[in-house]
Amino acid sequence: MRYILLTHNDLDGVSCGILAKLAFGEFVDVHYHSVNSLDYHIEQLMKEQSDKNHSCKIYITDLSVNKDNERRLKKYAQRGGLVQLIDHHKTALHFNEYEWGDVRVEESIGKLASATSLFYSHLQKQNLLKERSSLSEYVELVRQYDTWEWERKKNIHAKHLNDLLFLQSIEEFEQSMVERLSIQESFSFNEFEEKLLNIEDKKTERYIKRKKRELVQTFIGDKCIGVVHAESYHSELGNELGKEHPHLDCIAIVNMGNKKMGFRTIHDHIDVSEIAAQYGGGGHAKAAGCSLTPEAYKEFIDKTFSLKSLRMDHSHNKMNLKQQCAHYENSEKKHFLLYKDKENKWKVEKDHHLLPDDFSTFEEAERFIKRTYSAYLSKDDMLIQYLIDSNDSKQKNRQKAKRDFPLCF
Repeated sequence: MRYILLTHNDLDGVSCGILAKLAFGEFVDVHYHSVNSLDYHIEQLMKEQSDKNHSCKIYITDLSVNKDNERRLKKYAQRGGLVQLIDHHKTALHFNEYEWGDVRVEESIGKLASATSLFYSHLQKQNLLKERSSLSEYVELVRQYDTWEWERKKNIHAKHLNDLLFLQSIEEFEQSMVERLSIQESFSFNEFEEKLLNIEDKKTERYIKRKKRELVQTFIGDKCIGVVHAESYHSELGNELGKEHPHLDCIAIVNMGNKKMGFRTIHDHIDVSEIAAQYGGGGHAKAAGCSLTPEAYKEFIDKTFSLKSLRMDHSHNKMNLKQQCAHYENSEKKHFLLYKDKENKWKVEKDHHLLPDDFSTFEEAERFIKRTYSAYLSKDDMLIQYLIDSNDSKQKNRQKAKRDFPLCF
């Protein structure tokens, strides 16, 4: 039997191709696709297969198809065609209503799935691929990277595997991994790859440092979103910017070159796949993407073009520190003071005027001024100057009151 695999062109999708090559060898044709190119290939493939007997099995992994192709695949399967769709994106769960659909966000309770891990399990159950230590280790690295579990577990090898893919062509990576996984007892990088990956780590660090200075903030609907233009390292960049600015609901990463956008969030209560879906995209709760539609262009590029970049909090202060009396400012030279009153409520002053809101925690107060005013933690001397100005203002007001209302003093 011949096999056809249509899969994504990222690490998770390419790793499905590697598994297919290990399972089927020369009897499989693997095609790597972007989200947009898959549907055209499926449409052409269905036309070709309609004139043939069903001696070929079609696998689709790490991607789902549009409504038209969903109907085509349904009819194809009803006519006896062999097809299997394996995915782990929440937006594809409706394919589970078909016998040929296998979409799971989790492998088991609390353990997120990747397309590679699901395809690996499928091939084992079908006795098409035997479990091996090196292969299981490789699949787990892919799963951890694709679900971003590697950062929590501090498993840098998972990130390095993805880096290695993008340091070479898909064909080179595929061939190297097929050969390695066929003979190695355990998975590892060679000495040359280790040196190359160390260089890439430093390059990534420099790139992210530069992009941090280009982030702007805006509201899209009720979501406070950071927007940055970048061509590379989207996952690493989105995660780092999210941690640097936790008041933002998510980070939108715009790539004008290929007219695509990615969304990343560090928050459990935000589902960026819902945001991406508004522009015809989809993905995971914490990582999703879409094409740069005219609507997306208007919201994320045209609307944000004239905005000034967010400033990062000053990190070398000795006095102006968070969780105590803290001074903030923004690009419009507005000044803010966060402090706790006698009732243990956090108050916010704006240019020496007390705002009506109070907050139960420092984090809530800081989130309010950052989302509302795009403020950042200032240097020590700005706190000192604000307090001096505040004291001078109070003395002047007290002297004026004595003149105007002498009987009160």
